Amino acid sequence: MISHVFLPIGDFGRAYRFHAAIMAALGHAPRFCDEARPWAAWQPAGGGRPLFIIGSPYNGGAPAPGNGPMTALLAPSRAAVDAAHAAALANGGCCEGPPGLRPQYHPDYYGAYFRDPDGNKIGVCCHAPVQEP
Repeated sequence: MISHVFLPIGDFGRAYRFHAAIMAALGHAPRFCDEARPWAAWQPAGGGRPLFIIGSPYNGGAPAPGNGPMTALLAPSRAAVDAAHAAALANGGCCEGPPGLRPQYHPDYYGAYFRDPDGNKIGVCCHAPVQEP
């Protein structure tokens, strides 16, 4: 259903370091990185779509996050949610909701929320139940 998500950024180096750490924690692979444009994208580890893209706004204007929009990234496990949230905070993000269950969505929804250094709100979530050993 989704082809790609594009988040506007201001400082490419700072934004790239931030988002690369999150994508690594979630197991997503780089698709491209062009500092001259500037923009970069990641894709699922097996390739294909959707793409997650960061870059300067096409119209050359200043980047600005919206009030309400959020991109939520799917995590393969609850541990990956924790790792992505930790990577976000370690790379200049701010917490918008720590990792934990959110039963108001459904009984197994485990998620965390943060803003990137440009103010874009991002969520990471795992929908799978805990697997018993």
